[in-house]
Amino acid sequence: MKMKNLKKLLALSLAFVLAIGVSACGSSTKDGGSDTSASGKEVYRTLDEIKKDGTINIGVFSDKNPFGYVDENGEYQGYDVYFADRLAKDLGVKVNYVSTEAANRIEYLQTGKVDVILANFTVTEERAEEVDFANPYMNVSLGVVSRDDNVITSLDNWNKDDSIIVISGTTAETYLTKNYPDIPLQKFDSYATAKEAFENGTSVAWANDNTEVIAFSLQNKGYTVGIPELGSADSIAPAVTKGNDTLLNWINDEITSLGEENFFHADYEATLADTYGMDYEDSLVVEGGKTE
Repeated sequence: MKMKNLKKLLALSLAFVLAIGVSACGSSTKDGGSDTSASGKEVYRTLDEIKKDGTINIGVFSDKNPFGYVDENGEYQGYDVYFADRLAKDLGVKVNYVSTEAANRIEYLQTGKVDVILANFTVTEERAEEVDFANPYMNVSLGVVSRDDNVITSLDNWNKDDSIIVISGTTAETYLTKNYPDIPLQKFDSYATAKEAFENGTSVAWANDNTEVIAFSLQNKGYTVGIPELGSADSIAPAVTKGNDTLLNWINDEITSLGEENFFHADYEATLADTYGMDYEDSLVVEGGKTE
């Protein structure tokens, strides 16, 4: 009996040691970042790891013209993409574009699917608890677009039978849920499906970044932005995984350096001027990370 008990004790001890070893091995990824599933820490690649690999993974929209979209040749284009190309060039690496939707932006950073998000990402206090934002490169506020035969100029005294279209995971969804909880929301995962639904008349209005709804009204006859500014003005900025300080600091230095050459005004003129004209340039562009 004593021998059997000793064998059981040794077997249990060995199993315990092996369990600890497996747990420890699962706490890191092949590129040195932490594995959220094992350790609860964020997954990311440092600046040096990205340089060593020779490729940076950048999350952008593929269906939000003129900020991030895929053209008829299958190439990524737009304001965010113009900026991303320059980041990769100055870092000395190739860029791998990862198509993202609004609701996936934080997840893609936290799971290490991308190194940087450049997908018209509005800075908010809630998001800043989950990702690290670099300095801004654009100003934005919310806006509401509606049809010419029923222009929405106010959200007060709303008809409870009407709904507003929003994109899941955007500041428009958050703002309306908090400030106008009685307004029914139609939520879509992508800009393409939201645009199609709005054009098909499923809702009386579409709330989104004012840059998006202004662009929609300019490109589509029969629509008016009756509310060009809803709530407070915000900033658009790159985002990296929480704690990835080496990459964050490099991007901030890069934005400062690019500001010295008026890079973001050049970006606007190359990618946004055809949509918005020149009247919006100085109000939308943030040069060198300085919002004032």
